Amino acid sequence: MNKIAVFTQGKVKFPYSDVTKPYITSLVKKSLKLLTLENVSVSIIVSDNDFITKINSDYRKKNYATDVISFAYREQPFPEIKEENEVLGDIYVSAEKAAEQAEEIGHSLKDEFARLLVHGILHLIGYDHEKGKKEELRMQEMEDYILERI
Repeated sequence: MNKIAVFTQGKVKFPYSDVTKPYITSLVKKSLKLLTLENVSVSIIVSDNDFITKINSDYRKKNYATDVISFAYREQPFPEIKEENEVLGDIYVSAEKAAEQAEEIGHSLKDEFARLLVHGILHLIGYDHEKGKKEELRMQEMEDYILERI
């Protein structure tokens, strides 16, 4: 059974607009199922721009708000574990940045959260669009595959 924990940091409280903890949990569960990931744990931390700027600055040396940052605990594929959950990692999402981007793109905040959460999950399992055009395309195809089904 997969375990999903959802927290807030900074000035963000739930519900954030129409985004709720159950909505986030449902998206993550559906995404993990489509990726055939079982017995894993993921933490989702929904924050404001100030909080994620600090994370981005401390860990990526980029002093600006970003939409999503993932911290994978998986160095390489682990052997299958039946009794315990493998902790995949943490995904930080700036609710403020997500709202800005949703408005820019012209879709709902819920759709933007779905996109960012799927993106973050893919990073946790080894996808990395920053490794080149081929990896970027591979990751985008997987994002599209999951988003079309959830």
